[in-house]
Amino acid sequence: MSVSRIITHPDFEKLHPFGSDIAMLQLRFPVNFTSYIIPACLPVPGMKLPSNSSCWITGWGMLNEETPLLEPFHLQEGKVSFIENKFCNMLYGFAKGKNLSVQEDMLCAADFSTGKSICQGDSGGPLVCDFSGSWVLMGLASWGFDCRHPVYPSIFTNVTYFTDWIEEIQRLTPHPEPMSALTPLPEPTSTPPQTQFPHQSLQAAASSVLGTAFGPPQTWPLLLFLLGSPRQTMW
Repeated sequence: MSVSRIITHPDFEKLHPFGSDIAMLQLRFPVNFTSYIIPACLPVPGMKLPSNSSCWITGWGMLNEETPLLEPFHLQEGKVSFIENKFCNMLYGFAKGKNLSVQEDMLCAADFSTGKSICQGDSGGPLVCDFSGSWVLMGLASWGFDCRHPVYPSIFTNVTYFTDWIEEIQRLTPHPEPMSALTPLPEPTSTPPQTQFPHQSLQAAASSVLGTAFGPPQTWPLLLFLLGSPRQTMW
């Protein structure tokens, strides 16, 4: 699946890594939705979810500060809850020597009972929540501090904050260049199948971060793995 255009938020370079941490990818070809490929819903601006919402983070990042994810690279998953930004800022205020602040364009989430969080390599991964039987993309993994137990909460880009910008880009961005006549067009897509919900984690390990468990195949058909040129960034 190739990408024809990458559109970063206009404030990204000015605020990165602590703000406007979002970009959009325009695919060169349409996506055929199947039981293996299901879209997550875009939240409406300012959307709020109940405090007991079922929310999940997933990724292929580090298992902890020293341990990378090894072959066969099972997708890691963790159930988390939202934490008020005010409380999150209090926790990060104890990170000595760090000028960290959780702003209104960010979300804070964690599970203090299990210590699951994002880690290096999980950047850009989804935070999705069950809302009336559909998965809603509420956050994008952005940054964190010291992904080990006791863990600091994970910080995500607040997608609802940027919904208007996302919809504007969708409206104004031209379609990709026409494909060669020799290249067959993908088959038209049909209505996406009903969302499948994740099973509970299959196994638990000693690790205290996101990589505490992995799900069975097809558990997360709304997640993709993006390969590109390596670039050194803060996770």
